Amino acid sequence: MSRNRERTLFRVMPRVITGLMLAIAVSGLVYFGPPATYPVLQLAVFITAFFVAQGLLVQHEARGMRISFNLTDIPLVIALFYLPPFWVVATKFLAASLFYGKRYVREDIGLLKPLFNSGLTAAGTTMAAFYVSYMGLGPATSARTWLILVSAIVITGLFTTVFISLMLFFISGWDSVVKAWIGFALTMVGPVLAACVGLMFLVLLDASMWTSMLIGLVVIAFTYLARSYMVLRRQRQVLRELNDFTQLVVDSVRSKRLIDAMLGRLRDILAAESATVWVPEAGRYPQIRLTSTLDDAGLTDLDPIPDALQREVMDSGRGLLLSPTNGTREQKAVLEEAGLRGAMLVPLRSGDEVYGCLSVADRIGGEISHFVPVDLQLMETIAANVGIAVQNERLLDQLRYDAYHDPLTGLPSRRRSLAALQEALSITVPGEVVAVFMFDVDSLHEINDALGHEAGDTALKEFAKRLKDHAPAASFLGRIDSDEFILQTRLASTDEALDTARRLRAAVQGPFEVGGVAVSLSAAVGVVTHPDFAADADELLKRADGATRQAKNAADGVQLYHSGLESESLRRIGLAADLRRALDRGQLEVHFQPKVRLDRALGDPGAVLGAEALVRWPHPTFGLVAPEEFIPIAGSTGQLGQLTEMVLDEALRRSAEWAGEDGPLPMAVNLSPRTLADADFPDKVAMLLERHGVPAERLTFEITEDDVVSGEPRLTPALDRLHEMGVRLSVDDFGTGYSSLAYLRRLPVQEIKIDLRFVQGMATDADDRAIVEAVLGLARHFAIDVVAEGIEAHQTVEQLRELQCEAGQGYYFSRPLPADRFAAWLSQQDGGRGQSRLRVV
Repeated sequence: MSRNRERTLFRVMPRVITGLMLAIAVSGLVYFGPPATYPVLQLAVFITAFFVAQGLLVQHEARGMRISFNLTDIPLVIALFYLPPFWVVATKFLAASLFYGKRYVREDIGLLKPLFNSGLTAAGTTMAAFYVSYMGLGPATSARTWLILVSAIVITGLFTTVFISLMLFFISGWDSVVKAWIGFALTMVGPVLAACVGLMFLVLLDASMWTSMLIGLVVIAFTYLARSYMVLRRQRQVLRELNDFTQLVVDSVRSKRLIDAMLGRLRDILAAESATVWVPEAGRYPQIRLTSTLDDAGLTDLDPIPDALQREVMDSGRGLLLSPTNGTREQKAVLEEAGLRGAMLVPLRSGDEVYGCLSVADRIGGEISHFVPVDLQLMETIAANVGIAVQNERLLDQLRYDAYHDPLTGLPSRRRSLAALQEALSITVPGEVVAVFMFDVDSLHEINDALGHEAGDTALKEFAKRLKDHAPAASFLGRIDSDEFILQTRLASTDEALDTARRLRAAVQGPFEVGGVAVSLSAAVGVVTHPDFAADADELLKRADGATRQAKNAADGVQLYHSGLESESLRRIGLAADLRRALDRGQLEVHFQPKVRLDRALGDPGAVLGAEALVRWPHPTFGLVAPEEFIPIAGSTGQLGQLTEMVLDEALRRSAEWAGEDGPLPMAVNLSPRTLADADFPDKVAMLLERHGVPAERLTFEITEDDVVSGEPRLTPALDRLHEMGVRLSVDDFGTGYSSLAYLRRLPVQEIKIDLRFVQGMATDADDRAIVEAVLGLARHFAIDVVAEGIEAHQTVEQLRELQCEAGQGYYFSRPLPADRFAAWLSQQDGGRGQSRLRVV
């Protein structure tokens, strides 16, 4: 059957069935004919009884179905005995018309539904009257009379069930018909019991009409109890549905089936033909538009609700009910144009922000059933639960995304890039190699220094865009360091990889404009292929890094990895031997960088609060060797302990030498987890403090956030001993890892140093400023001191002061200086270190 034909039947058959039932009722009235007498009092009593009983429902659950029936069978039994058939049908039809007509006036339902229900009631009563008239009744105390009246009630139920089944067949198919007859079989006991109660009232009335007073009292009491029961049951039903829906949402979030389960259950609760969720595109999130319908087992992307109505709900932030008696003419016209009879739309919220729309369309039941205001209230309550769940799921997704992506360019981070590389290496394709290109952006530091970090960020984003635009199809791109990008793809050969690297380097080069200044972009490119030169992702990335360093000196800026580059390893071996000699001969230097007070509320701004001791190695052959190169060598060759002790001894000696009115100059020394793992280290610290006469509280050890978190169990004993001695612990580079201050509170931490990347970016990046502000707020809550690293601009100083940051450190105040130059720098401060104030602040 075509869809159009189904819609035609859906619209026509309810009218045909309703007309047939009304015709049966009218035919019965014509057949019986109006009697000669008009017992006005009796008619008024029975109309009232039918009207009141029509609203008294008894409900129960049976085999997963909610079954309900009213108590009109009680007065019907008495009416069939006392009234002529004409008045039985007329009074029952009039009472039903009044009852359903009142609902038509007061509630949001169409005219067809009250006509259908009134016709169903009148037709069923007509069949009962025919049966009783044909069989004839005896005295009220006769068993035969009882049997005829009870069987008349059963015949009424059978007759009405036939018409209900016929209606359900055209609306919902055979399944609903089967359920209707099962419901009739299960609930027939209710009408039979009601008929028995009616017979008892009949016998009492036959004995004495005065018993009507007792019956009236019983009816009034029962009516009150029944109505109270109905209200309570409805409230419990709504609460149960909301509780089940909430639990469904929770379980669906865990199983990643939130929208699927939520829409299906929402459609069932509200008896709707379709339920739709629409969340417009926002940032990196794509649009969500999914619909659950009666006809489809799964979800579809076909949305029956017009976009104009959904956007209207999102713009207004208010729910919308559209039915024959609700909604504006324009809204109904839009709905009718979409082929819908009714709909409800409510906004999805996250706090005060509306981010989506939840809607249902066309209540099951065709033109005899419509959504009502109480349904809209229930849907708004459901939407509140759904909105929170969807937003929490998006928040978790955002956190997962942020953990694996670079916030500046949106490219995968180093962690995600390594995982992607390992996946690529696990798949071998004959005739192809996995080629990895590492791009090291040139002159980024110069751009930052000359134009500011905002210009540097713009350069990085432009570089990432160009690389993405010119990358081969199906390539993977990632940003693995501040100025390093990788591109992984599959190519036919290593030679093609070299050609691709040169093409990409040429494509990303060229100037672009920042604030009216033309900035040139270029990069050194290292190339390595698998399976030629690497077995796993770590090795591949390491060798790509080595090739990139060599590419800086290549004529075309591109370097393919080869075994000759392993000479870098020989350099490390040579540096290890040279480092041992340098330590033995005292050839390493300790430079000092000041920490300066920022917050005016804490005292004299610009006052020197202490210094950080930083080791430097002026190599006779290679020049100044970076600590990032020789400190790992010291750790791997067992020289780290000697190196740390040398730096600590020099730092404490200078601390005592540069003492002010308040005592030795506070000094900070960087530590490696390997050093803290040495059980004898606290004793060595105590010995050096005593040798130089420096109080323990004047010494601070700095350890990076990642080292603190990863090494917590084995570092805790040493840290606790140092804390007991009075030595302070500072967490360096805070914000680059994934820990929290609450986590760090398990360790004796007195200070954190906000990573320079956030500090340097806060003047131009609102996200960096927000991170700095959040760290400061949490630190105050946990009573932890804060030092901002990497301060290079006056604007940064002012912003940190606005945020009440206690202390700062960076090139803005002073670069790390040798001991003699640092002493001269200190002497230039106003009146000495104890009352010092920097002139440049």
